[in-house]
Amino acid sequence: MNKAIAEDLFLSPAEVSYSLQRSALAELLDPSKRKVMRKAFLEFIQYGLPRVFPAIRGAIAIGIPTAFSSPLMSSYLMTNQHDEMVVWQYPEGNVRGETISPLYPNAVQAALKDPILYELLSLVDVMRLGKVREKEIALKLLKDKFSIHHA
Repeated sequence: MNKAIAEDLFLSPAEVSYSLQRSALAELLDPSKRKVMRKAFLEFIQYGLPRVFPAIRGAIAIGIPTAFSSPLMSSYLMTNQHDEMVVWQYPEGNVRGETISPLYPNAVQAALKDPILYELLSLVDVMRLGKVREKEIALKLLKDKFSIHHA
């Protein structure tokens, strides 16, 4: 199973194994490492992720839209997208914008291979970079995707 996950995410099997071990220790996964503890995971995304994996802004470049510039988030926001695009730098990208670092070096390739992963990583980038209103929207969408409904 770890080998398939590694291939899908463009990671080594060792990186996947270490990540699963750390996640279980942090109680983000159950002890069997087969079930995500959704509430704890979403709390980590909301409060911990921006501190542990801050979005590092870079130069203007060609790339793939992410965060509030992603197709999913842009449908919820009324902004002038052409002036405010945020991208993962990628030479075969389709837009120009301010770059931010992805969560890991091969995240862009993995996201391009899997549309659901692309949406999730883009929402996570909102949590890393966005303002309060953007984060509220992204968190609601993440809760919906993880079937966690809170008031």
